Amino acid sequence: MNIRLRHDAIVRILRRNGTLTVNDLAEEIGASRRTVLRDIGALRDQGFVIHSESGPGGGLQLDPESVQTTTRLSVTEVFALIISVAAMRAARSLPFSALADAGLAKIEKTLPADKVRDLRRLLDCLYVGQLSPKQDISNLGAIDPELLPAFEAAFLQRLHLRFRYRDAKGVETVREVEPQAMLILPPLWYLVAWDSGREAFRHFRMDRINKPEIVEGTQFRRRHVPFEDDVCPFKEMPR
Repeated sequence: MNIRLRHDAIVRILRRNGTLTVNDLAEEIGASRRTVLRDIGALRDQGFVIHSESGPGGGLQLDPESVQTTTRLSVTEVFALIISVAAMRAARSLPFSALADAGLAKIEKTLPADKVRDLRRLLDCLYVGQLSPKQDISNLGAIDPELLPAFEAAFLQRLHLRFRYRDAKGVETVREVEPQAMLILPPLWYLVAWDSGREAFRHFRMDRINKPEIVEGTQFRRRHVPFEDDVCPFKEMPR
């Protein structure tokens, strides 16, 4: 579970349980006590009011008022909204595009400066185009919900991403790559990555990826992705 998903889980669990000890919370989300304490500090920095009481019957408690006033969309959630709008626009199925863009611009204004910077970097890696009519989409599957937040963390921190990949013939392999971009050819979504083992870019259909995980260690460098001329970056959001 990445940091943002873990933070969301902590808020959700505290909201549901009222008071919970650090140890119980750590066990429920599958993390160490030290990680939970660090996450609680980060959530407090974001504006969540989390009380801590020691002794029998004590523990962590989330102030219900803080949930109403400080809950905000994460960069991943805003990015997901933007790429969904971009995909619908590319598929010519977005009748209210002006309203959608205006709404996204308002959402963006609620993000702190560092999150806006992250969002801009993610937008720079997003490309939307038209799918060839010759492409077979009869075996289109669901995309693992863990993939987008894993991609975001790997891309922004320039860390390798490891996952299981099932090719067109159904053969599954474990791949470790450098995430460089996302390509959307509605209804297909691709992770575009540099494969150091093959010394080349590879396109991985996102519905064929499962069990994505960040690989801590050496950072990779950003590379220019050689898309064709008919695939253009999505830059509809105001700069």
